[in-house]
Amino acid sequence: MYLISGLGNPGDKYKKTRHNIGFLVIDEITRNLSSSNINNSNFQASVQKHMSDLYVKPQTFMNASGESVISIVDYYDIPNENIIIIHDDLDLPFGTVKFKIGGGHGGHNGLRSIDSHIGKDYIRIRIGIGKPENKADVANYVLSDFSKEEFTELDMIINHVIKSIDALKKSTIEEVKSTFTIKAKN
Repeated sequence: MYLISGLGNPGDKYKKTRHNIGFLVIDEITRNLSSSNINNSNFQASVQKHMSDLYVKPQTFMNASGESVISIVDYYDIPNENIIIIHDDLDLPFGTVKFKIGGGHGGHNGLRSIDSHIGKDYIRIRIGIGKPENKADVANYVLSDFSKEEFTELDMIINHVIKSIDALKKSTIEEVKSTFTIKAKN
C-alpha cells in the first residue's frame, strides 16, 4: 500500500494557488480513477482509495499536514518507503520537478510538520514554483494563483508527475530521478 499525499490548503480560496500544487496533482490523479472515499474523521483528510493505494489531501491546513499523515500512516501501518509527498518548492524554478528521500524541509511548513510526525525518510516530489524577488513577499507569493502562462504549462507538469508516481511504485528512486527529473530554466 502506498500513501500518496499532495500538500495544500483546503477551501476554494486556495484552490489554484502555488502552495496547492500537491492538491492539484491528487485531483488530477483521482479524477478518472474508480476510487472510493474513506470517511474517517480522525484522518482530517480527503482520502480516496484505488486498489491498494491511498490518495490524500490533508484538510488541516499546510502547517499541520503531519497530523493528518501520521493518523493515516498509523491506522494502515504504512512504512515510510511507501509514502510519497508531493509539494511546492520555492527554491526551484517554475516547472522543475525533482525527487528525493529525506533532507531538510527548506522552510516549508508542511514538510516541517510531516518530518516532526514521521521522520524524514519518505519520498518527496518537489515541484518548482519559483520565488518572489523580495523574500518578504514569500507568504503572499505561495498563496497567490499561478499566472495564466504558468497555468498553460501546469497540465504537462502534473501529467509528468503522475507518470513519475507510477514509476516510483515499480522502480528505484535513482531510476525515477534519471528518467523524470525536469530542470526548468529561471
